[in-house]
Amino acid sequence: MKIKKINMKSIDEIREKMIETVTSSKTDIFQIEEQCRQDYDSMRNELQAIKHMVEKLSGEGDSLEEQVRQARSRLSEVSMNIKHYSEGEVREAYEKAHQLQMDLTINWQYKKQLLDKRDDLERRLLALDDTIDRAEHLISQISVVMNYLMSEMGVALEDAKAKQDFGLKIIEAQEEERKRMSREIHDGPAQMLANVIMRSDLIERVYRESGPEDAFSEIHSFKKMVRSALYEVRRIIYDLRPMALDDLGLVPTLRKYLLTIEEYHNHSKIHFVNIGLEHRLPAKYEVALFRMIQESVQNALKHANACEIKVKLEMTQTSITVLIKDNGSGFDTSQKKPESFGIMGMKERVDLLDGEIMIESKIGKGTAVTIHVPLPE
Repeated sequence: MKIKKINMKSIDEIREKMIETVTSSKTDIFQIEEQCRQDYDSMRNELQAIKHMVEKLSGEGDSLEEQVRQARSRLSEVSMNIKHYSEGEVREAYEKAHQLQMDLTINWQYKKQLLDKRDDLERRLLALDDTIDRAEHLISQISVVMNYLMSEMGVALEDAKAKQDFGLKIIEAQEEERKRMSREIHDGPAQMLANVIMRSDLIERVYRESGPEDAFSEIHSFKKMVRSALYEVRRIIYDLRPMALDDLGLVPTLRKYLLTIEEYHNHSKIHFVNIGLEHRLPAKYEVALFRMIQESVQNALKHANACEIKVKLEMTQTSITVLIKDNGSGFDTSQKKPESFGIMGMKERVDLLDGEIMIESKIGKGTAVTIHVPLPE
């Protein structure tokens, strides 16, 4: 199966386009919200005017009803006593009653139109208010998305790129490690074993030509050579994975490893202190902690040329804290890239354990690496 490399540049371009689109959408929604607010204010003012007009018409209607009642009473009186009124008075009574009734009818019709319009405006105002609330909620959500796209997603992309680079570095490091192991085996145990074979042939010849005394002397040198080869093999095995880690646990293996390293680098002194409990941990914790300590010690010896290293391990029921301190050359933490392979590898390991790592260093003052890891219940 072909594994494609993630194109971070393309992803970043997509992110920028998304930010541009979301920004434009946010502006559009904001304009819609503002227009809704303006319409809401205008409709609310219109509603207030209609309510005022309805109130006024209601007052006028009450007055007209009273006038109509009086006009009908007058018309009834005129009709019953028509002989006592002139034709003009009768006509005036009829016309007045009719006109007042027409005015009252017009008042009712106009009032009904206004009431219908009032109800319609109130429904539209409720809908507009809901639209404004939804627009505000959308703007809030878009702001969250914008914040994610501009900050958190940017950090996530950078982290993904760093992890991708880290993965490539792991592959490169594996190849470099294979080359290093090949050189070490070739220059160390393989060369020594070849010398052992040659020396064994030499012992036979010395015994035949010079006697047993010289042969025993060669055997003594032969044993030293075999011991050196055995030491080199054990050292290489420790670099790969110390078998004692599975059998004995972290503290005994660490103690043995540091003694072995101290013997190999006879110009350096390594002090190991274990404080608190000494109990077995889950395998992933023991391996990760051992590798981080191993990386820190190797960095101190290889890069900082330290002649004194202190390793302090403090274990409780709930956590484990490790301090690796050296008197080496140190480095400027503001200049040193924190993403360098060794440091990033340690950070990856400590992250997997939900722990923390802190590196303090100054040029000429050495380096201190503090690792704190919470332990599972």
